[in-house]
Amino acid sequence: MKATADEPEQTTEQLSGERLVELYRIMVLSRYLDQRVWLLNRQGKAAIAASAQGHEAAQVACVEATDPSKDHYLIYYRQFTAMIALNTEPEEMLRGFLAKADDPMSAARQFPLHGAHPRVDLFNFSNVIATQLPQAAGVALADKLRGFDAVTVVYFGDGASSQGDTHEAMNFAAIHKLPVIFFCENNRYAISVPLDKQMGIESIATRASGYGFPGVQVDGTDIVAVYEATSVAVKRARSGQGPTLIEASVERLLPHTTDDDHTRYRSAEDIAQMPERDPIRIVSAMLRRRDLLTESQDAAIHAAAKERVNVATDIVDAEPYPGVETMFDHTDVDPRGRN
Repeated sequence: MKATADEPEQTTEQLSGERLVELYRIMVLSRYLDQRVWLLNRQGKAAIAASAQGHEAAQVACVEATDPSKDHYLIYYRQFTAMIALNTEPEEMLRGFLAKADDPMSAARQFPLHGAHPRVDLFNFSNVIATQLPQAAGVALADKLRGFDAVTVVYFGDGASSQGDTHEAMNFAAIHKLPVIFFCENNRYAISVPLDKQMGIESIATRASGYGFPGVQVDGTDIVAVYEATSVAVKRARSGQGPTLIEASVERLLPHTTDDDHTRYRSAEDIAQMPERDPIRIVSAMLRRRDLLTESQDAAIHAAAKERVNVATDIVDAEPYPGVETMFDHTDVDPRGRN
């Protein structure tokens, strides 16, 4: 972990071996669900998806360092693992991708995973990148004004970091010392634009010093390092010290979305090295080195995740689509003359 401004003190909290294995279990479930959605797209059943493969360790460790019973989360379209860590069921996520009537986030009205999910405290967001950042600043301001002990975490990618909304959100959060964590998952590509064509700096975290709060760059495949960095940021936020920017360096293991072909802009050498940064492999190896996971236990985790996704797929695939008569439900104006 590398701090870039006002380096915070290290947290003394440690993840137990049992919790590390459980977080790995969530990562594996996320991977199998992610892979299934990709296959459903190829079958013509899921319209589009943006994969979280390569981002799993960063997302699950960040959630683990927060308190879902009172904190808030503003996601973007690549948050498979964070959503599962927040107790979103695979069936609920699949209903969005397959546009089923019981999709809990938007009733099949929006891009998959877009919409609000009050049960797990997920806020509605736009497909326009970075719009969730000023929303997060607003949520954090509301909590501060009401005296609530809540931290808001907002997730975004390196592409969103170049948007004007990001500047406005960070500047506002710094001025008012808002309890918000800006969690940037830097996979080095804004769709097809590499990092060196997006910005003239090497680390997004260095921008935090310009706003007057800490910025920390961390290896997003290191589940312990991300947990520690987020824990420090949470403590700062809860104690009234204001925001933190965390830049988690991750690898995007698949194209930007199911509609993308990354071989058109990534070199063969770059693509070939991606498996070395696969967090599933990295965390599995770490657990084995610590004698927390055996080969047979690892295989059992994978088998259970695959079966869980199979069951969820069968359930959701058999469910109905929204009826035509519901087309204008949830709208402000109904052309049929009904309010």
